[in-house]
Amino acid sequence: MTVIIETMKPIDLTNQFLIAMPGLSDPNFHQSVTYIFSHNEQGAMGIVINRPLNMDLGEIFDQMQLASDISGIEKIPVFDGGPVKTDRGFILHNPDSRWQSSIKVGNNIEVTTSKDILEAISNGTGPVKKFIALGYAGWGAGQLEQEMMENCWLNTPAKSDIIFDAPAEMRWEYAASALGINLHNLSLQAGHA
Repeated sequence: MTVIIETMKPIDLTNQFLIAMPGLSDPNFHQSVTYIFSHNEQGAMGIVINRPLNMDLGEIFDQMQLASDISGIEKIPVFDGGPVKTDRGFILHNPDSRWQSSIKVGNNIEVTTSKDILEAISNGTGPVKKFIALGYAGWGAGQLEQEMMENCWLNTPAKSDIIFDAPAEMRWEYAASALGINLHNLSLQAGHA
């Protein structure tokens, strides 16, 4: 008798949104949308894009001793990007690879972690579209794939307008609607055939 063992094809969720299923109860990810900026055999990294902190960019500027004369820039909200390294800043922005530590993820999105981008934002020479977060979400090797098989997440190609332009409280619904799904109509329990 011959036994055929199927192996799961590797998936690459880079430049995708992870949309939390309604039944995902982990408080770090309940009703969250996470932008995946790196996914490979070692694991995955992403930024939660719909959890504003009670903090704005002015507070970051104060902590980093940056000053700005740009009207209103200090009121840009800062988001909780995830539970890992919550003291580290991540900026998602439109393509503009002149920063010390940038990764181009998709055609319309880069992620930067270096201080020089904050200096440029403070003096008005930074990227036009920007999303600022503290912390990130991380998964070890195979962990995200396992969570996908357990129906914890939906995924869809990322849309920069959801990150940069949509109201934070609507991003979960908007990301799911890109798949034609109303999350409020989904069951809270995962089923198995």
